[in-house]
Amino acid sequence: MAVRIVDSADVSDDATVGDGSSIWHLAQVRENAVLGENCVVGRGAYIGTGVTMGDGCKVQNYALVYEPAVLGTGVFIGPAVVLTNDHFPRAVNPDLTPKSAHDWEPVGVTLKDGASVGARAVCVAPVTIGAWATVAAGAVVTKDVPDYALVAGVPAKRIRWVGQAGVPLEADGDNRWICPVTGDRYLESGDKLARDESPHYN
Repeated sequence: MAVRIVDSADVSDDATVGDGSSIWHLAQVRENAVLGENCVVGRGAYIGTGVTMGDGCKVQNYALVYEPAVLGTGVFIGPAVVLTNDHFPRAVNPDLTPKSAHDWEPVGVTLKDGASVGARAVCVAPVTIGAWATVAAGAVVTKDVPDYALVAGVPAKRIRWVGQAGVPLEADGDNRWICPVTGDRYLESGDKLARDESPHYN
């Protein structure tokens, strides 16, 4: 599976790009970034130095993935999403001298397997977006997001649970939830949700 990199993309020779991946027009992939197999980096997107992406990730047009972000397998980053990397951003030090790379320590956003971030959302480092969670378009995430949570708003708060199909789950009684698409069942405990692997009887 050949790697596809269009002529206008700027991909560092020190980046690693997995088989079957595509990097589109005007995208930039920096030094020591590692992209898994079958990833897509859209037009004008930015992948920072040392960012790691698992297999099957999609980073849509003009998204900014700043180092040291870590993306699991099958992560979706929508158009114009920003993953930040600075606790206390400043262009200068208190004495007004320009900040250099030695004057601050980057912190990254972590996205677990299957997570999705909607268009123009901002994830403020160092938050973690749980497995199969969904961040709604335009949300600003300032706290960790649990697995399977759908969060929205500014600041983002959980409004629903979603399954691995990305569709909101339906209540099935007694802290149980069911996916209307796959039929998979989930069990809620406190502020957490997990797939229910126990046998069920009708």
